[in-house]
Amino acid sequence: MYKDIVEFVKTLYPNESFVPLHAPLFQGNEKKYVDDCIDSTFVSSVGQYVNKFEDMMCAYTGAKYAIATTNGTSALHMALMLVGVERDTEVLSQALTFVATANAISYIGAIPAFIDSGKENLGMCPKSLEEFLTENTEVRDNATFNKRTQRRISACVPMHVFGHPVEMDEIQRLCKKFNIPLVEDAAESLGSFYKGEHTGLKGDVGILSFNGNKIVTCGGGGMIITNNETLAKRGKHLTTTAKQPHKWEFYHDEIGYNYRLPNLNAALACAQMENLPAFVENKRQTAAEYRNYFAKKGIRFVDEPKDTQSNFWLNAIEFNSRKERDEFLEYSNNNGVMSRPIWRLMTDLPAFSHAFKMPMTNASHYVDTIINIPSSVRMNK
Repeated sequence: MYKDIVEFVKTLYPNESFVPLHAPLFQGNEKKYVDDCIDSTFVSSVGQYVNKFEDMMCAYTGAKYAIATTNGTSALHMALMLVGVERDTEVLSQALTFVATANAISYIGAIPAFIDSGKENLGMCPKSLEEFLTENTEVRDNATFNKRTQRRISACVPMHVFGHPVEMDEIQRLCKKFNIPLVEDAAESLGSFYKGEHTGLKGDVGILSFNGNKIVTCGGGGMIITNNETLAKRGKHLTTTAKQPHKWEFYHDEIGYNYRLPNLNAALACAQMENLPAFVENKRQTAAEYRNYFAKKGIRFVDEPKDTQSNFWLNAIEFNSRKERDEFLEYSNNNGVMSRPIWRLMTDLPAFSHAFKMPMTNASHYVDTIINIPSSVRMNK
């Protein structure tokens, strides 16, 4: 069975001697725009491409405001600050996520509390969230506190795993009921839509990532998106070292952050954005071929949830046991096809092992059984 899967993947990527998990594709105006940026000498955080990139992101996602940052983690760090996360407060997230989610919470001095994943959806489980809020919290002075830790719940951060949108309606309802700000970690889901709305816009603020393995990349890069003008203005101010605008004076009215995306990276990103619709369509075609193949094999292909359109950033399949998972990982990587396991749960990492957590029935199962398979945009398409 493992050999058959590996050979099928190779038919999808026939030009690769070793099929990577997710490689960038530069086939548009990348060199032209980067050369133009270099010729302009504006290669740092000031330049036309930074503003253009933000405008393109607003046009694509439907967000009213976008603030380009150095990477997705810095975007999330800032997003959490914008909604009022403070030291010694508690931020709800999911244990099954990339470590950057939990790291950004910790940068502020806040403490993560972890929710289980959904039974079918790899993202935050609304039922687990509701159980936590109903059984473990109390409302005081219009704020919600964890009864066990006595910490204020300052935000909730669901993450759209592998680009598959989380069940945002129910999570949004619960956050409003308990007066908890909602921040969407949409780092992996550029090009994904929940009930016709781009990910990142159900919450008070959302973030995106443009790391080297993302669907659109500029080497690094992140983006804050929001429909809230007040949050957007403050985000722009804080990410540019909190400097008051002036032709020559350097006056910073509070502690700020040097998080503004360089123009050189933004030039690359603008060229990538021009191809985003084609990239998404290409990846959805690949996902369809995987879906059909694994249905015949009786292997679960992790598909887009109901009422969503996923970018299928990373395709994933589910084996029956950790033993099967590990056997396939060894076979595929030794035979020319890269695969990898899902992340370890945040609660299993030393930095977060003592954090409050809900029972991890679903998330623990996924860690033992799910692997990612090659998902790059296919040049032969």
